[in-house]
Amino acid sequence: MSIQEVPLRPQPSRCEPETRASPAPMAEFEGGGSGGSSPSPGEKAAVHGDARDGEDHREVSVSNGDCGLPPDMVLPDDEGLEGAKTGLPRRTSIIKDGSRQRKERKKTVSFSSMPTEKKISSASDCINAMVEGSELRKVRSNSRVYHRYFLLDADMQSLRWEPSKKESDKAKIDVMSIKEVRTGKNTDTFRANGVSEQISEDSAFSIIYGENYESLDLVANSADVANIWVTGLRYLISYGKHTLNMIESSQNNLRTSWLCDLFKEADLNGSQHISLCTAVQLIKNLNPGLKNVKIELKFKELHKAKDKIGSDVTQEEFIEVFHDLCTRPEIYFLLVQFSSNKEFLDTKDLMMFLEAEQGMAHVSEETSLEVIQNYEPSKEGQTKGCLSLNGFTNYLMSPNCNIFDPEHENVCQDMSQPLSHYYINSSHNTYLIEDQFRGPSDITGYIRALKMGCRSVELDVWDGPDNEPVIYTGHTMTSQIVFRSVIDIINKYAFVASEYPLILCLENHCSIKQQKVMFQHLKKILGDKIHTDPPMPEDNYLPSPLDLKGKILLKGKKLSPMCTSSEGEVTDEDEGAEMSQRMNLEGGEPQNVAQPKRFQLSKDLSDLVSLCKSIPFKDFPSAFQNQKHWELCSFNEVFAGRCATEYPGDFVNYNKKFLARVYPSPMRIDSSNMNPQDFWKCGCQIVAMNYQTPGLMMDLNIGWFRQNGNCGYVLRPAIMREQVSYFSANTKDSVPGVSPQLLHMKIISGQNVPKPKGSGAKGDIVDPYVYVEIHGIPADCAEQRTKTVHQNGDNPLFDESFEFQINLPELAMVRFVVLDDDYIGDEFIGQYTIPFECLQPGFRHIPLQSLTGETLPHAWLFVHVAITNRRGGGKPHKRGLSVRKGKRSREYASMRILLLKAVDDVFKTATQPLREATDLRENMQNAVGSFKELCGLSAVANLKQCILALSPRLIAMDNTPNVLFNLKEQYPTMEPQGLLPDFLKKVVNNYDTMIQTSRTLLDNFEGVYERVLQTQKAAMEFHENLHDMALKEGLKGRKLHKSVESFTWNITILKGQADLLKHARNEVQENLKQIHYAALTCQLSKGGRPGGAGASGSSEGRSQYSMGAIPENVGEDDVTDDET
Repeated sequence: MSIQEVPLRPQPSRCEPETRASPAPMAEFEGGGSGGSSPSPGEKAAVHGDARDGEDHREVSVSNGDCGLPPDMVLPDDEGLEGAKTGLPRRTSIIKDGSRQRKERKKTVSFSSMPTEKKISSASDCINAMVEGSELRKVRSNSRVYHRYFLLDADMQSLRWEPSKKESDKAKIDVMSIKEVRTGKNTDTFRANGVSEQISEDSAFSIIYGENYESLDLVANSADVANIWVTGLRYLISYGKHTLNMIESSQNNLRTSWLCDLFKEADLNGSQHISLCTAVQLIKNLNPGLKNVKIELKFKELHKAKDKIGSDVTQEEFIEVFHDLCTRPEIYFLLVQFSSNKEFLDTKDLMMFLEAEQGMAHVSEETSLEVIQNYEPSKEGQTKGCLSLNGFTNYLMSPNCNIFDPEHENVCQDMSQPLSHYYINSSHNTYLIEDQFRGPSDITGYIRALKMGCRSVELDVWDGPDNEPVIYTGHTMTSQIVFRSVIDIINKYAFVASEYPLILCLENHCSIKQQKVMFQHLKKILGDKIHTDPPMPEDNYLPSPLDLKGKILLKGKKLSPMCTSSEGEVTDEDEGAEMSQRMNLEGGEPQNVAQPKRFQLSKDLSDLVSLCKSIPFKDFPSAFQNQKHWELCSFNEVFAGRCATEYPGDFVNYNKKFLARVYPSPMRIDSSNMNPQDFWKCGCQIVAMNYQTPGLMMDLNIGWFRQNGNCGYVLRPAIMREQVSYFSANTKDSVPGVSPQLLHMKIISGQNVPKPKGSGAKGDIVDPYVYVEIHGIPADCAEQRTKTVHQNGDNPLFDESFEFQINLPELAMVRFVVLDDDYIGDEFIGQYTIPFECLQPGFRHIPLQSLTGETLPHAWLFVHVAITNRRGGGKPHKRGLSVRKGKRSREYASMRILLLKAVDDVFKTATQPLREATDLRENMQNAVGSFKELCGLSAVANLKQCILALSPRLIAMDNTPNVLFNLKEQYPTMEPQGLLPDFLKKVVNNYDTMIQTSRTLLDNFEGVYERVLQTQKAAMEFHENLHDMALKEGLKGRKLHKSVESFTWNITILKGQADLLKHARNEVQENLKQIHYAALTCQLSKGGRPGGAGASGSSEGRSQYSMGAIPENVGEDDVTDDET
């Protein structure tokens, strides 16, 4: 990876306060624990934030994995806390006025609080940790935060906290009074709190309790501690006084019985023990990512702790070591969340997970049973239709849960559009396998590129010995390969990876004599594969990739049609000479500016060039006026960059019709790569890359072309293809007519992260962290990093969430980079690059790749992906979720003035329908957002999850429904079945508003949509004569250019707003389906409940989704300011 390709680490601001001045407060607020107190039971000792103060490369953290409350807000302890328990924090951290916080956050170096000796893999582990207690931060709506020590009473009847001004019997909550445990910052207290933005979503949770549905809002030191409390409390809520019995019965669960069966199979002689070697191999087979040495060491540590003599392994020891090494707590917590606090998922639980979380369509119980049969290891689970923790882990690590959408593994885009409408996977100096100046040439360069889906390769041909042309970079010391052997290889591999056209960029420097040899080889070896049909003058665009399947196009110089002789003179293309001049200039040698050389071209060779005639580029006005659609210009990287900066709009418009090839600067003698995104954003189709040089730029290129079955062609964004559309390559804001998307990315954990290649200084120790990078138009480029997890490459837990706004999704890419945090310099471990359009929502695994693109064995990242739409729209299955916007004045799309009265009058007719379209969309989206908030769920939730979360509260204590859904009409209504409590009244009112705004949108869609399209159609009638009309009105120069630009802007806005309204309609239709499905699933449809409208059928239906959210009491303001 070259220097410019390594992600830069954030540097501290010069005005940032020193961290060394106040180490204790820093430690208190970072993830490592609390101030001067000893760690709470079950937690590691903290590594203070100043532990590495001696280093000069200290960085500003972009991590949000801890509460992140700055030390300068810590005030002295309250009075009245003198009776605090010894060893508990003495400094109550009362934090006020979060709005005045500085935004900079210091580097956080923190360990996960999970003990390495014991992993959470059952409800009993969670309950035990709660009984031991943890320090949590209690958040109040007045922007105050209190550090308290929370613990569960040994009888599991009460939740207590210390210290407190209240009497000990009042500083507690009865478990029986808890209505719900809600994850994230999803209560009014969190939303209104001044320091809420500085609190990690993953570490926050709320306890809703009491008859008035009050909320106790808490923040743990890390996400794994929060998960312990959420899981344990939900377990207690579900099973109440039967919790102990349930815990005891779960000890012999599916997982344990399966492990017992495995042990018995290995115990061939029935001696109740197996050899250490057998035990190690057995666990290795179950988890191939583990190292034998680590497994063996774990058994030996266990034997030593028991003072055991001998190395044989008993069944209990085997199970204990397996639990310790193969349990992934993050997956256990996920399983419990969807299993109604059972130790397994049944078919209904799995259905809900697949559809609501993974975005799978048309899920049935048969689908769930198929997953169970394929991934559940225990025979008992397969028979009973249950998915254990190991089965669930197997499924999540299967290809079905890969982050890459399998739809894109095959050609999935329209291949019938003109060739100029596609990005084309392209190679520069394909024959080189090292640098440009001295490196060797080899035919393996062509084999590698063609196998990787490359559709444009380069042949730099010169006269060779024995009348055989050779390929190499002229004017350099690169070695030579015979032209004929390269053509043989191209013939063999041209269509192995893709059946779509291959472009041979022929840079011909041969004499007429050897040109005849070239022609003979091309005709004899490639034959009819070469496309020689002349272009049709009446066509305005090139043929499509579909039309040119199996064809080879030659790009090169071509003689004039008027030439009747066997040869003619043309200008030379010589990138090698350009590089040689650059080298001489750098060496201090005087150099005259070389004029383009001319040479003789064979007519036979000229006639093989049909659709890709090479011509020099002069300027955009000349090109728009004179260039033919079959003519192609090559741009030096530097010149192309200047065009992109100075004429971004013209460059995009130029590439709508003509092919443009961009090749690396001659200064890149080391074969480093340019950033292809810099030219893709301008619409350049052929961006030639040095395939022999790995790194960020090649990661982007390889990742980008995977999105269409790796066929070498990717359809460009619509805004870059449409004849009349406005797009500037350098936009730093939202794109007109394109709906921005919000990417919610949670980095949960890693698995089997190896040490950096070639690294030996730290032995096997790895301190990994993750960068998430967004690559795209300038407005989208961003990066975030997680905290460092120290000395853990096996299963580092990151648990950090990030959000990115993506303004042009069709051109965006997401790159995950794992680095090793090191004193000297952070080292590359692995990466994965994926187009935004290929992301699958839900819980996904990411296979890490090496610097050279090979998959790292058993190395993964585990993430959660959600994509929502800030302004509505998007694909219903991926981006159909609305996000409620903050309170602000509504913005309406406006038309620009052209200073052409007839045209301006037409555009004015769109003003009212555009306002109506915006109101219809945003009224619906705001109503959906309000309903989600009332349900206590975040913006990434869908309405199916909202109804399921509400369902326990919609059923009364006697198992009769408070509310039923009437699904007989198109718009399902909520019908109260009696007198409702205040919060349910609010739920029904918000639901009615949501349905009403949805109905209004559907009822008015056709009329508004047609009026917008009519304006667009009427305006387009002026398009061809727009230039002449402007001249007649006296518009010249800049005013003329501005008028034409305003026309394309207005057309783009009209198209975009019409599309957004159509997407909003699709969103409403999807929402109605989800409500219908959820009502049936929860047996809350009118006439759909067993035993009549009021019967429940069983108490099991009530607890099925008991972990869901219930709206907290809206009247919390009556609580006093005293700490409770």
